[in-house]
Amino acid sequence: MLIHPWDEPLSGDDPVEFVRRTGFGHLVAPGRREVPVVVPTQYVVSAAASGGAAFPDVLLHLARPNPIWSALAESSTVVLSVAGEWAYVPSAWKAIGDEDPALGIPTTYYAAVQLVADAVILDDPGAKLDVLRAQLSELEPDGGAADPSVHDRKLVGIRGLRLSVREVKAKFKYGGNVDAAHRSSIAERLASRAGPGDAAARAHVLRSLARG
Repeated sequence: MLIHPWDEPLSGDDPVEFVRRTGFGHLVAPGRREVPVVVPTQYVVSAAASGGAAFPDVLLHLARPNPIWSALAESSTVVLSVAGEWAYVPSAWKAIGDEDPALGIPTTYYAAVQLVADAVILDDPGAKLDVLRAQLSELEPDGGAADPSVHDRKLVGIRGLRLSVREVKAKFKYGGNVDAAHRSSIAERLASRAGPGDAAARAHVLRSLARG
């Protein structure tokens, strides 16, 4: 992924927090094949990292028939690709003052993080329960669901994964290549639109403005 200097994260915590709050991505396992296995999946970011890595481990589970297992048998290296908080910026939004709105260059604001990781398969029942409990704790923090151990007979149908992250590629494309006046104008326009990613994109733009 192309990452210009102005698309770098504003803080070292930004990639972790973005991946954590997004909670859904595509797990890519190339194995040794021409076409990699790509699995859309939910996940949770754990509280700690493995082996002194800077990025916390990522935990998830998948069904035992999933084709990813054969790819992991060939190579344990995977990429978790997470993207979101995107907003389309129309041509006219790129013009301020006496600039011609028709000549504005449209773009899309978005955040994207790609995690290169070593995947460790978790087949021990206790380890799988730990993954399920971590996911429930994140996704249903108010409780209400029974402990996953009540479904012990179904554990054989899934396998857990712990991703030990060794490389992070992060891009936060929110107009860092234009001046503050143009970014401020776009932030105002994002506030007036109710697209699914507009509020998050505006928050990124405002953070960049606050940093100067």
